Amino acid sequence: MQGATETVKNGVIRYWAAAKAEAGTAEEPYAAVTLAEALDAARARHAGQPRFAQVLAHCSFLVDGAQVGSRDHAVVALTEGGTVEVLPPFAGG
Repeated sequence: MQGATETVKNGVIRYWAAAKAEAGTAEEPYAAVTLAEALDAARARHAGQPRFAQVLAHCSFLVDGAQVGSRDHAVVALTEGGTVEVLPPFAGG
């Protein structure tokens, strides 16, 4: 939840492989403070594609090129003009 001092940031979410297929797009904008907020909004936008949320649950994320890893998405801050990369598991990797 956003506090009084938190400002919504605008950037882009890029989907790869299965995430791209389920989203039906390679990228879309975000307007959020944290990665959790951006992903919640993406799930809501793609509510008509039930596999989208399933695929997202298995993805790794990069925020501005940095791996999110096991950090809580609610504490991963987004930046103005930033990029979130959504990376599903890849075969052989």
